[in-house]
Amino acid sequence: MLGTIVNTGCIIVGSLVGTLFKKGLGEKYSTTLFNAMGLASLALGANSFVQNMPKSEFPVLFILSLAIGGIIGTALDLDGRVKRLVAQRTGEGLAKGLISACLLYCIGTFSIVGPVMSALNGDNTFLYTNSTLDLVTSMVFATTFGIGMVLAAPVLFCWQGMFFLIAKLASNSPLLQGTLVNELAIVGGVLIISSGLSILNIKDCKTLNYLPALLVPVAWFLIKSLF
Repeated sequence: MLGTIVNTGCIIVGSLVGTLFKKGLGEKYSTTLFNAMGLASLALGANSFVQNMPKSEFPVLFILSLAIGGIIGTALDLDGRVKRLVAQRTGEGLAKGLISACLLYCIGTFSIVGPVMSALNGDNTFLYTNSTLDLVTSMVFATTFGIGMVLAAPVLFCWQGMFFLIAKLASNSPLLQGTLVNELAIVGGVLIISSGLSILNIKDCKTLNYLPALLVPVAWFLIKSLF
């Protein structure tokens, strides 16, 4: 868990440092950084999609995942419920920032593969690399949204901790095969792109309604392993 602890700590430190810089920034600079985060989300999401799509053994699975996950999320109104809950406690702007940050921190190859590698091989290389990226990203997010961005740290800890425990308990499970990670990264890349479009006010795709899409590849591999 050392790599996950370091990763969580980097987000906390980055959020604190970014908050200090925020006090000296004018509105136009805050807007510039806000746009930078939107563009970065588009770039990181596209990179995750492009890198993992050629490795996919089921090229249409991400389409089915988004369709099925979107229907489930819309029926549950996940996006509306989470945004209302967070906005009530933190404000609408911070709610958007937290949702985008959590997606960037959690839905990526490093953040999924990293804890698995750590649990199986004691290799924290991916998590340390992810820590460096998240340190910089959290600083930029905090200069725009403030100290409230530190709330993304426990979300990341729980997310990576879940994969760490799964890997420890099911080290021989077919669910940990690389192809599942590829499928999750493809779907995650699309979700990050969706988040970027929302930050840039291009299109509010209600990204959280598509979160159940991440469960579809897991269900697919579970069913596949039975036959």
